[in-house]
Amino acid sequence: MKCQKCAKPATFHITDIVEKGKHREFHFCDEHARQHLAPPEEALEAPTMSEIAKKLIVSAPGSLREPSPADKQACPVCQITFLEFRNSGRLGCPYDYEVFRDELMPLLENIHGETRHSGKVPRRAPRNTQQQTTLIQLRNELKRAVAAEDYEAAARLRDSIKLIEHEQGR
Repeated sequence: MKCQKCAKPATFHITDIVEKGKHREFHFCDEHARQHLAPPEEALEAPTMSEIAKKLIVSAPGSLREPSPADKQACPVCQITFLEFRNSGRLGCPYDYEVFRDELMPLLENIHGETRHSGKVPRRAPRNTQQQTTLIQLRNELKRAVAAEDYEAAARLRDSIKLIEHEQGR
């Protein structure tokens, strides 16, 4: 699409609302978009649209946050980092609550108003957390063995996982 005022490609598409339910659409190049949006006396001094957009993105809350030392901290059991948890919103294993305790406690208190669980426990919840931790470690080792194409080790790990799951009654 071309600019409405010249032959350059239109890079800005602006919709002005004239009245309730009525609007006008404009398609401008960078220069004409600046002229359209800026008052005439400021047209020569106004920054480009891309500069305005960059300033908005950089000044957005949390956009370019410096990584904290906690973001680099990783769980020894499932290898998830706190930064991965921040991005996904999911922890990797039950042991993460201990590893990331200092960062999670204020977050849990803010969300739930409490830091201790009070209520029912799901029927499917593991009865033996040590076995659950072992299963997580074995599954991670299995992924690494398959990635390294060490199929003999992967087969042994698979058998160990099946044995533990059978003991748990799955």
